[in-house]
Amino acid sequence: MQGAKRFYKSAVTTVLKDGYGVHLDGRTLKTPGKKTLKVNSEFVAGLVALEWESQIETIKPETMPVTRLVNVSVDFTPHNRDKLALEARNYGGTDLLSYRAKTPAELAERQAAGWDPLLDWAADRGIKLATTQAVLAIPQDEDVLQKITDYALTLKDLHLTLFVHLIAVYGSTVLSMAVMEKHISGSQAFELSRVDNLYQIEQWGEDEEAAEIAANLSAEVSALCRILDD
Repeated sequence: MQGAKRFYKSAVTTVLKDGYGVHLDGRTLKTPGKKTLKVNSEFVAGLVALEWESQIETIKPETMPVTRLVNVSVDFTPHNRDKLALEARNYGGTDLLSYRAKTPAELAERQAAGWDPLLDWAADRGIKLATTQAVLAIPQDEDVLQKITDYALTLKDLHLTLFVHLIAVYGSTVLSMAVMEKHISGSQAFELSRVDNLYQIEQWGEDEEAAEIAANLSAEVSALCRILDD
């Protein structure tokens, strides 16, 4: 679809047999896998429809994060739930929030101030991750990692897809879980995931390309997390 011209006049939500979808000029929107794009929520279908309606002359998939995520949740997730849960578990084993700087002291203090409350929040839910100032990975409790797996498998396909995607963006299972549970916002989690980066930027500045990448990721996260507003 990259670079394709807009071929429809209107994009609207529609009621399907067992969910909601999107009609482009009355034709039901399909996924890249040729399946009907279907969600359980009219609100989420509305987010997809809005992305399609917002295209001007050319369809730009990079501006349609919700559509892309829903496509994955329909085409890929149903047959790969265990694989996605394992991915979440693996990230839990190397969670960003577990790895702390020894120096400089200011960075270590920022990490503690931003990350410790989230680790405490997770620990209250049975997910107590160890922390270290060492470079090498430290083992996490197997029971804790199993709880991450179990949590992932409780999520419906769309939310599981979002959960694992956010983990990859943040580098943190804890941050992603806090967003999924509406403890913090997606944008707050994004900023917390960049404590180290932001400190380095203060010291050395930031090039335009890195700034653009960060801005695009932040915008994508904010758009995707609207799914949780339903």
